Amino acid sequence: MDIKQDNSKIPNSKYIPTARFYSQIIDSLQDYSIFTLDKEFIINSWSSGSTKIFGYETDEVLGQHFDLIFTEEDLKNGIPKREIETALKEGRATDNRWHVAKDKSVFYAYGLVFPLISLDGEMLGYVKILRNLTERKKSEDTIKKHIKDLEELNAHKESVLAILSHDLRSPLASIIGTAKYLKNNFHRMKPENVQEMLDLLYKSSIDELEMLDYLVEWARIKYASDVFSPIKTQLIPYIDKVFDTLNETALLKTINLHHEIEENVSVFADGKMLISIIQNIVSNAIKHTEKGGTITVSAKRKEDKIIIRVKDTGSGMSKEIMEKLFTPQMKTLTETRKKNKGAGIGLLLVKGFLEKNGGEIWVESVEGIGSSFYFTLLIEKPLIIAGSSDEIMFDESE
Repeated sequence: MDIKQDNSKIPNSKYIPTARFYSQIIDSLQDYSIFTLDKEFIINSWSSGSTKIFGYETDEVLGQHFDLIFTEEDLKNGIPKREIETALKEGRATDNRWHVAKDKSVFYAYGLVFPLISLDGEMLGYVKILRNLTERKKSEDTIKKHIKDLEELNAHKESVLAILSHDLRSPLASIIGTAKYLKNNFHRMKPENVQEMLDLLYKSSIDELEMLDYLVEWARIKYASDVFSPIKTQLIPYIDKVFDTLNETALLKTINLHHEIEENVSVFADGKMLISIIQNIVSNAIKHTEKGGTITVSAKRKEDKIIIRVKDTGSGMSKEIMEKLFTPQMKTLTETRKKNKGAGIGLLLVKGFLEKNGGEIWVESVEGIGSSFYFTLLIEKPLIIAGSSDEIMFDESE
């Protein structure tokens, strides 16, 4: 629809908008934070949209430094300074990042900063404009996470089927074959041969049950997410519980289990998964440590995480084994199980549980000297979830 202007109602004198007029326009933009800085990066104007988004009233924020709105991480990385340098060099600087409100909550925003120049070319300061895109960011992250979860679930399903068909079915066939031989030839066999075959059946059955237990736990990572209940908890009681469980096994090989963790060291993790993580790593260390060896668990803080180290005086590993340790495929998993007494799927389980809890795992090892497994856990509940930094423009369709 065309709208025609009625020129008869326009006065002959030229209308010049006032500063108040511009201020009213800026304050009407409630979805945007618009404020200015002087040359020292001190905030000297603050729109009502800024109050709505950040929570600061005008008199609370005037005279405060530009750094006020940035996260600690961005401040450490020199983001505010980098923004200003880009704005001076290119005429403007844009970015997508998390910002901090008055109540210390964080929100995701598209930001624009550019120099403020007077009519005679004098540098007056800077203008900063932000738009809160947290809800849009959450929606995008949810979709991306859903896609990633589906991809992982499909890969997870294929891995489980591969293990069922190769790592469980083949040994089970051997057990059945051995039992059938005993059934048909028991009366003609020597007692010592019968005993030998029964021992083999027992050991093979125990190994299969252990593998099945691993699979059940591993499946819980993806298929039973509702039981995932991370809390902040002290680490030492979990170490002690694992040591109590594995102490008898360690004593059979005269292996010394001890920890060097200080009191009150806490992590944010699911308790059942934490037990499984520690128990699998320590159990593997026992299997690969010779008689009279030592296994030591220690922990240190690094930024917002705790790094836990499980060090053994065992046989160590080659570089080739270490590279494949946490990404076992169908073939390598079967080989690993035969050579390393089932370590493959146990470490796969550990890796899955750690990723669920926001942690990671790696290993250092020297053949003939021993191995050190390192894994991280968060200290506190995470405030934000890192997502993509793909640029989001102001003029997107609503």
